Amino acid sequence: MGRRILNDALRTIVNAEKRRFASTELKPISNVVASFLQIMKYRGYIKDFQVHDPHRVGKITVQLLGRVNDCRAITYRQDIKAQYIENYKTRALPTHQWGYVVITTPNGVLDHEEAIRQNVGGQVLGYFY
Repeated sequence: MGRRILNDALRTIVNAEKRRFASTELKPISNVVASFLQIMKYRGYIKDFQVHDPHRVGKITVQLLGRVNDCRAITYRQDIKAQYIENYKTRALPTHQWGYVVITTPNGVLDHEEAIRQNVGGQVLGYFY
């Protein structure tokens, strides 16, 4: 269920980017979606996002920059060890030079660079470039 919510949210962002919208609304939401968006904001792929009424169904308003080419959620759980993260990145991302793989770890939701820096593995949530 949670992977479906994440996948729907990411596809909404990609479709809004393709139609050159300045912002989009994501419904329903989860904590994983908010964490994924926080990484996208930190890396400069979205401008900002605001969570409205997180205790009920809620929604997230995302301000877009036009930098997202594609972002996808991996719908099956895939464990990855810390030493194999770089190999996974080159295999999974269509662009070998830029983009980020998002991993849920015991230290929280991290992108692949932070996971390598902290030497921690986990489960792959998705990627964006």
